[in-house]
Amino acid sequence: MHTDAHPHFRALDASEMRAILVRNHVGRVAYSFHDRVNIVPVHYLYSEGWIYGRTSPGEKLEILTHHKWVAFEVDEVDGPYDWRSVVVHGGLYMLEPDEDAWREALELIRTVVPDALGESDPTPFRTVLFRIAIQESSGREATSAPAG
Repeated sequence: MHTDAHPHFRALDASEMRAILVRNHVGRVAYSFHDRVNIVPVHYLYSEGWIYGRTSPGEKLEILTHHKWVAFEVDEVDGPYDWRSVVVHGGLYMLEPDEDAWREALELIRTVVPDALGESDPTPFRTVLFRIAIQESSGREATSAPAG
């Protein structure tokens, strides 16, 4: 006997979104300049309402210096109708080595990449630390399991 299973969609609450941000470490930052939107993957860590990460110098940083508003997305995908997604909007701020936030960012990053900004750094060209203020967030989930 064939039964048609329909996917179920729902919004995630704040604690579910936070859990997704905590357990993942790769997301995408989207930013725009004039009529073009760019999306770049980044390693990140979540802590107390902030997304911390690092990147390399270049054109995106020049743009983000003047246009700080970004979107940040993290997905967990188990199948076409089995996924969770969190989208964050907020300002992206470059951090300076003399700031407490820079030291906090480095400490967090080193929980995933212990040699970050050290002699054995696997990505030594990523020298810029940043953080994104979570000013708005939304999350969705799809599941193919029957509602129960």
